[in-house]
Amino acid sequence: MTGLDKQVATAAEAVADIPDGATLAVGGFGLCGNPMALITALLEQGTSELSVVSNNCGVDDWGLGLLLGAKRIRKMTSSYVGENKEFERQFLSGELEVELTPQGTLAEKLRAGGSGIAAFFTRTGVGTQIAEGGLPMRYDGAGGVAHASPPKEVRTFDGPDGPAEYVLEEAISCDFALVHALRGDRHGNLVFNRSARNFSPQAAMAGRVCIAQVEELVEPGELEPDQIHLPGVFVHRVVEVGTDIEKRIERRTVTEAPSSAGASGTTGQEG
Repeated sequence: MTGLDKQVATAAEAVADIPDGATLAVGGFGLCGNPMALITALLEQGTSELSVVSNNCGVDDWGLGLLLGAKRIRKMTSSYVGENKEFERQFLSGELEVELTPQGTLAEKLRAGGSGIAAFFTRTGVGTQIAEGGLPMRYDGAGGVAHASPPKEVRTFDGPDGPAEYVLEEAISCDFALVHALRGDRHGNLVFNRSARNFSPQAAMAGRVCIAQVEELVEPGELEPDQIHLPGVFVHRVVEVGTDIEKRIERRTVTEAPSSAGASGTTGQEG
């Protein structure tokens, strides 16, 4: 990897310098856009005591659930954690610290971190434990709360609907970011697929070192500028994983088509 060429040969090489105790921003939405090659490489190299920021923590056998199941994660900052039974077990037993954050707030905290914005005020969470504190972050294993969220600053501003209270949210920046993209070039410019775009650009921005796995790696100049979702200035390493990688659907719903017997359709996330 020299100059503007950010390509690395393997996922293992890409994550080799992520140490124990690192903070990670990880892209993906549900099970779409999960950087599985990078997560698996991190699992295989044995990195532990990770503090991870991601919309969710995968499921028991996929996504960040692999690292969680191996007890490599000490803290999760997430919006949605309802699909992972091991997550629930570790949280309630006091093994895992969890910081629950409203989904839009989490996205903005990551974007702010990557934009050099230290904090921002939002109405989301005003009047709840998000602002007032007391939200369980770690249990003691016996049904009690060992550590609760602290109260946050609340101020009144003259907003679009008149004076209203806003809660101060601090930005998030991490040591590393791991993301999956549909296409990328060797300069690090990335294109995400559909709902995989929900959190991946923001997570990438928040990492001091951003590592991207891409299904298709192209030469600089092959991507139309208007199609690029994340410019290469935010990306430091790119590894190609190919288009035949496994992709999973978090929940599959099958229904019979009303006009033809036996016909069916599925719904799910794509990424």
